[in-house]
Amino acid sequence: MIKTINLVKKFDRITAVNNLNLEIGKGEIFGFLGPNGAGKTTTIKMLTGLLKPTEGKAIVSGFDIQEDPIEAKKLIGYIPDQPFLYPKLTGMEFLQFAANLYRVEDPGPKIDRYLRMFELIQYRDDLIESYSHGMCQKLVMGACFLHDPKVILVDEPMVGLDPKSIRLVKELFRDSASGGLTIFMSTHTLDLAQDICTRIGIINNGNLIALGTTKEIVSMGRTGELEDVFLQLTKPNSQL
Repeated sequence: MIKTINLVKKFDRITAVNNLNLEIGKGEIFGFLGPNGAGKTTTIKMLTGLLKPTEGKAIVSGFDIQEDPIEAKKLIGYIPDQPFLYPKLTGMEFLQFAANLYRVEDPGPKIDRYLRMFELIQYRDDLIESYSHGMCQKLVMGACFLHDPKVILVDEPMVGLDPKSIRLVKELFRDSASGGLTIFMSTHTLDLAQDICTRIGIINNGNLIALGTTKEIVSMGRTGELEDVFLQLTKPNSQL
């Protein structure tokens, strides 16, 4: 469902992503990990079409994101690390706006479902400018799922969420993946990645330095904890 072929992104003399080759199948929850500035968000923005690659290809659900952007984006849901919302819209209006963008037929039941799922139903007629960061994050997640995407690209999904909402999102991701949804998730929350991801890739300084099932990656360390493997792999001149 997601494939990158020698994907490169350069900013002047800085190579943010260097010859990235990934292939992520239907129903996978793929964790994309790395330190700050490693190239995670840049990769996600290339997969969504927000950034143009310097070299290489990004293919989502069989469509090249540069050659067939409209067809690809019809099948993508995107949850950014800093969601952009329209503060003068209500929560309900924003979800209706998102549904209209994707031409969702009869969106009312779906909107109601996600408002209730994320416990926003009582705030649906409040302006978004009154929402907390966590409420905004949940609203964006609801909008992301409205058009039944085939692929979800998510950057730091749990930022601002309380423990109850975190558990809800984890269950939603697992259930959706079991139904065939592909989830590409960047996160600094290593416990989350170890808990729900089927495979993990670790990127550092723009280079993919580890790739495998979660079990395979964790087994590279001595403690059974992803955190220890991650810290060892991403420190200068590391060797495992």
